[in-house]
Amino acid sequence: MSLTANQRQFNFCAGPAALPLAVLERAQLELLDWQGRGVSVMEMSHRHPAYIAMVEAAELKLRQLMNIPANYKVLFLQGGATAQFAFLPLNLLGDRGSADYIDTGIWSTKAIDAMAPYGEAKVIASSQGQNYHQVPRQEQLQLNANAAYVHYCPNETIGGLAFDYVPNTGDVPLVADMSSTILSEPIDVAQFGVIYAGAQKNIGPAGLTLVIVREDLLGQARADTPRPFNYALQAANDSMLNTPPTYSWYLAGLVFEWLLERGGISAMAQQNQIKADLLYQTIDQSRLYSNAIAVPNRSKMNVTFMLADESLNTLFLQQSEAQGLLHLKGHRSVGGMRASIYNAVPVEAIKALIAFMQDFEQRHWA
Repeated sequence: MSLTANQRQFNFCAGPAALPLAVLERAQLELLDWQGRGVSVMEMSHRHPAYIAMVEAAELKLRQLMNIPANYKVLFLQGGATAQFAFLPLNLLGDRGSADYIDTGIWSTKAIDAMAPYGEAKVIASSQGQNYHQVPRQEQLQLNANAAYVHYCPNETIGGLAFDYVPNTGDVPLVADMSSTILSEPIDVAQFGVIYAGAQKNIGPAGLTLVIVREDLLGQARADTPRPFNYALQAANDSMLNTPPTYSWYLAGLVFEWLLERGGISAMAQQNQIKADLLYQTIDQSRLYSNAIAVPNRSKMNVTFMLADESLNTLFLQQSEAQGLLHLKGHRSVGGMRASIYNAVPVEAIKALIAFMQDFEQRHWA
């Protein structure tokens, strides 16, 4: 027996995150019999012509959504965005010996730490001194002309901190961890050398990682780079050098189709702005809830907030879950609450959360 839309809970998890209901229903319908073949797509060989046609169509949809230039390769890989922290220097460092990194939170620092076995990560700006409540400005970036690349995280999922600009790095390739923002608003792909993203927020289920890489950056991998982690080899083999995450790739294609049917990324951006504005307005007008992030750097994907009385945290989480508002607990490293409001989280979920927050405040902080 399947649940109706009204029976499903509102999922605010940071990842693996909410998937569009229409995509889940389509996957459910096709689960046992894909394209009338009598088998599931997850049972298909990735070398089968029908599967290859499906993933080629998925890439075309992604290219249409993001307006990806022809001189960029799109890779559908495994390992998550965390694995890319190591794959980036393996593929891009070459003989440069160092790369520049902007530190704006936990995911930035993890990327910096992962660089150690391969070369020097030069931190060219950090917002640690501001408790990661704002991002460094362009004029604060101490760029190195001989860096192999400049790495940054446009949106720190844990802290709810987002860049309000794209860093200008001149001739040095800009690399972005867009795990929590990809497909949420329009970007100019040509501003970047590499874009990578774990799928489990706005793309699809966990297990798939997107890498969008400019062609001139291929072919620089270290000799000891494992073959499945070599961008050039994966590009030459259409992301099928080894068996890819086949079912996750299929579901990502359904999500791309869902986005196109709803007006593409520009339409999503409008909805996401509405959702974020509603939630931040509620927080700002409250005496119980607060958000410490500088207003220009507030994330539209991960809205963090604290309760003035932390002893109410457990009760807030218990009662919100009882109301069908799931996964609002903030990351253990920062505490408080976090509502991740990715593309698949509807406006109705935000309104339900706001109604609960206001009622909870009235009952416990009057």
